[in-house]
Amino acid sequence: MATIQFIQGINEEVVPDVRLTRSRDGSTGTATFRFTNPKILDASMADKGEITGMYLMDTEGQIITRDVNAKFINGKPQAIEAVHVIKSPDDWDRFMRFMERYAQDNGLTFTKASS
Repeated sequence: MATIQFIQGINEEVVPDVRLTRSRDGSTGTATFRFTNPKILDASMADKGEITGMYLMDTEGQIITRDVNAKFINGKPQAIEAVHVIKSPDDWDRFMRFMERYAQDNGLTFTKASS
């Protein structure tokens, strides 16, 4: 099973919007995750610990990014945005394997951007 966590051991239940960009040669890219009203920002989660990153967990292990930011509206957290930088073709393949598992577990589909 593929899961996303912000605090290790606590799975995020909200499924994010994920946007991918890739360099022309396909060797690098970025994945931007946007979670609207994620469970981790709920007041009941305050005693669970600090958000230390975004952890993408699956049968192969974990992918970690520390580029995680909360978005606030009227002083209340409404969303989390996390950016994962993909630095090599092997990293790209590993990330896509995670996304395939995560998509299958959560009923997501991939839509290619029109150019």
